[in-house]
Amino acid sequence: MNPYTIFADIVAGRAPASKVYEDDDVLAFMDIRPVTPGHLLVIPKVQARSLAELDPELGGKLFRVGQQLAAALRASEVGCDGVNFFLADGVTAGQEVFHVHLHVIPRTPGDGFGLRARPTHPVRADLDYLASSVRGALDRQAPR
Repeated sequence: MNPYTIFADIVAGRAPASKVYEDDDVLAFMDIRPVTPGHLLVIPKVQARSLAELDPELGGKLFRVGQQLAAALRASEVGCDGVNFFLADGVTAGQEVFHVHLHVIPRTPGDGFGLRARPTHPVRADLDYLASSVRGALDRQAPR
């Protein structure tokens, strides 16, 4: 697969972006296809196609910056009442650009954005079984 994404050009300064935040590790800019006014993307400056490729410390920093941006959105002219964070990891999850990116989406009443899902009601035994499976996978991973 080609590792190139438009985000690589934005980080390198070869493509335009309406930047909101930048440091040595992270860049945040306006999404060019916003679902609500003020919709931001927060990306690591290093290429990471998926969460599995992203250093956990850098992943934590994405969310810390996202938290700062959420507060800034509320205090800005965007004036949102709430904020959603969204990160798609993989095609099935809806990832379209294969460079990890955190969406910071300002929310206001009636903005038309929302998650559409049909919650289920599994029995406790099924929840316990899946919890055990995930714990087992965690135990097989590298030490935390």
